[in-house]
Amino acid sequence: MSTPAPGRLYGVGLGPGDPDLMTLRAVQVIDEADVVAYHSARHGRSIARSIAAAHLRPDHVEEALVYPVTTGTTDHPGGYQGAMDDFYAACAERLAAHLDAGRTVAVISEGDPLFYGSYMHMHKRLAHRYPTEVIPGVTSVSAASARLGTPLVEGEEVLTILPGTLPEEELTARLAATDSAVVMKLGRTFPAVRGALEASGRLTEARYVERATMEGERTGHLAGTDPDSVPYFAVAVVPSRVAALPVDGPAAALPAEEDAATAPAGEVVVVGTGPAGPLWLTPESRGALAAAQDLVGYTTYLDRVPHRPGQTRHGSDNKVEAERAEFALDLARRGRRVAVVSGGDPGVFAMATAVLEAAAEGPYRDVPVRVLPGVTAANAAAARAGAPLGHDYAVISLSDRLKPWEVIAERLTAAARADLALALYNPGSRSRTWQVGKARDLLLEHRGPDTPVVLARDVGGSGERVRTVRLADLDPAEVDMRTLLIIGSSQTRAVRRTPDAPETVWTPRRYPQDTAAGG
Repeated sequence: MSTPAPGRLYGVGLGPGDPDLMTLRAVQVIDEADVVAYHSARHGRSIARSIAAAHLRPDHVEEALVYPVTTGTTDHPGGYQGAMDDFYAACAERLAAHLDAGRTVAVISEGDPLFYGSYMHMHKRLAHRYPTEVIPGVTSVSAASARLGTPLVEGEEVLTILPGTLPEEELTARLAATDSAVVMKLGRTFPAVRGALEASGRLTEARYVERATMEGERTGHLAGTDPDSVPYFAVAVVPSRVAALPVDGPAAALPAEEDAATAPAGEVVVVGTGPAGPLWLTPESRGALAAAQDLVGYTTYLDRVPHRPGQTRHGSDNKVEAERAEFALDLARRGRRVAVVSGGDPGVFAMATAVLEAAAEGPYRDVPVRVLPGVTAANAAAARAGAPLGHDYAVISLSDRLKPWEVIAERLTAAARADLALALYNPGSRSRTWQVGKARDLLLEHRGPDTPVVLARDVGGSGERVRTVRLADLDPAEVDMRTLLIIGSSQTRAVRRTPDAPETVWTPRRYPQDTAAGG
């Protein structure tokens, strides 16, 4: 007796709940299948089966795959994951028996089979053993957006889909960083999801959709939703900001100066973009830049920020920090949400000080100001080189435009005598060419000639170059405004770990007990 040809496995997406949203292909596959399988909880009621009920025949073989545990506890020796792994393995073998007998098996799944669907566990265990086809379905994400009548994303906006089971801090970071979002699997996770939306500043935008397209559907603003009423089949939606912009005519004009007192409350957020492009931007900063109505900053730094519809960009020269700060605060007094864009960390030789100085004056005392940290150039350069700032270190700017050189020299001397590693910002420019040489000679009075010096230029940028030289060999001609210098302490080491590799530089965390300051 010949062995029958193996049957075909189908993963069938049924859509979000309304049977009318099943695809023609899904209906066709169910009609032609010998076996229809579906998952359910212990109570035996299957949402997938209820969606497809009108297309099931009496001669269909039904395989109810009943979860051994959902949100409860288990005495399985492998815990919850062990119980589920055994369950999926047993289900796969039940279906394999039908496939080996030549029967066609349709595993039906609400939504899309490969989008948080139960079917995928069968797919991973069976698709390499049998002919397989997946029939896509309308997801709950699309259904929720449609029922709200609100676009999810437009143009170059980014949509992030998150499971509500993530830790609240992780949810907060991801919600802050994205343009639009959908959070799945609410139910018992709802309080943490709501907290993450509030902490990320997205709560007022968030919408709530429960059982989209199904009986008992409910929609509304998420902030007003009773946590005790939220089922598992509900989602939080943070819709498109671009789609919310008016399409007929320009944005509303700014209130006149004399109307500032009655304008809606604005704020200034000083944002650090890191030393280079988007990879160095924190989620919090990314979210603040996306939420701003106005971006204010040095043109070079503004160019790092994506253009977004509805935002106004105010670029200026790098030498007008005070004027830029006052301009941003004036915008905020008129009710605008303003992001002042700064390179690196805004609190390290950057715009935060200028904004806070101006905000301390009478007209701006009531303007809310927040400072968001960024990766500063010293930390970026140190990471590229290894860990030269692994012990105590000092950060000094060599620019004498805002403080006299005598003060700089005194600070360099004090730090050198204390045997601190040094991160030197603003070492040189076209108009300042002698400071690096003076600093090198001063440091050589307290530091050995073989002291490692990291020259880090354009870290994170297209022209990045990081290399290590001896302090005695430091050439001022090789240093410009885009270079940061890290001078090692007496304990800093530079080691070439393999013949072809660049030197790795680090400063040990343990300082010898018998080493005098200045080494």
